[in-house]
Amino acid sequence: MTKMSSLAEVADRCSIGWRALIHGYSTRLHGPNAANRWLTWIANERIAIGTIPTAESLGRLREEGVTHVVNCRSGAETWLSQDLAVERAVFGESRVAHAPMWDTGRRQRPNRWSRAVSFACEALDEDSTAGVLIHCQQGSHRSVLVGYAVLRLRGHTPDVAARLILDHRAEGELLPAYAASVEDWIACGQPCV
Repeated sequence: MTKMSSLAEVADRCSIGWRALIHGYSTRLHGPNAANRWLTWIANERIAIGTIPTAESLGRLREEGVTHVVNCRSGAETWLSQDLAVERAVFGESRVAHAPMWDTGRRQRPNRWSRAVSFACEALDEDSTAGVLIHCQQGSHRSVLVGYAVLRLRGHTPDVAARLILDHRAEGELLPAYAASVEDWIACGQPCV
């Protein structure tokens, strides 16, 4: 199968044509680093951390057990690449959450990501077969922040939550400012949704 035919197949499956084509082209031009694994399951937690799904990997998500998606890319990034729109077309709007953040390396305000964390926790709590993909561009920082927050809310200590992610996702890095954002949010009693 050629790249063009696979892009056309995604466009047909999504029934949103032009968005899927833009997504396919944009993730070929500015997609994930080829050295990064596109998807990594975190132990038995039913959470996967990964890179932005490309036209080629998007169709494989369901086969890999993904039922819900958390997109941690900024609004501008998702608008340019149309990845959020395509994910919603493939999985349904109620199964995709957005945590719009730039990867600044500085503290991230909870109002950017707390709703997505609650969404992931609810999906995992309500459906024992749910599998949640949490992704950003490279699956290294923003998705790790959200994955860490989900694991913390699901009862893991800071050390265990960090270790689970970092032991499974070699590309992952829990930036100190991102971990502090989560810990401050938990210390304040959460919400901020």
